Amino acid sequence: MSKKLQNNGRWESSRMMLPEHREQYLNRKNQQQEPVKPELPSKEELELIRDSVLLPMILTIVDKNSTEIGLSSYSLKNLYLKASQVLMARIHLDLSEVRKKLKAKNIKVFQEERIDSALYYRFVCRGYEDTFAIVRDVARAEISIRISKYVSDMFRNSDK
Repeated sequence: MSKKLQNNGRWESSRMMLPEHREQYLNRKNQQQEPVKPELPSKEELELIRDSVLLPMILTIVDKNSTEIGLSSYSLKNLYLKASQVLMARIHLDLSEVRKKLKAKNIKVFQEERIDSALYYRFVCRGYEDTFAIVRDVARAEISIRISKYVSDMFRNSDK
């Protein structure tokens, strides 16, 4: 429809338009005028964002420790290496699941900056945009807890 017809005030009241088309036109016009308010992320979505930040850190730490053990002269070096490979596989699997869920929920996470005491990430969740910050000490504590949980889960499954 041309701009002349759209804004002249006659098009909406014209008898040339069928009643059902007039209703559709008015509904479409009202929808365009009402801005869509982005919905805040849920608790589950915020946890996914946090996991998408922490799991790569955990994977890096386990990989670094595995490399250090590989270069050492420990007598149980092979056991530690195999255990760390199983651990990394499980972490990588969880990271893949988190990324799939983020993609399904249309959530994107971007690293903003690293300041001495905190890490900042920007995220976009269904049009809602905000910043997520995690203090390094909190991240270390959470990483330590999660690695312990992964290790205990790994040995719990081997006991069965």
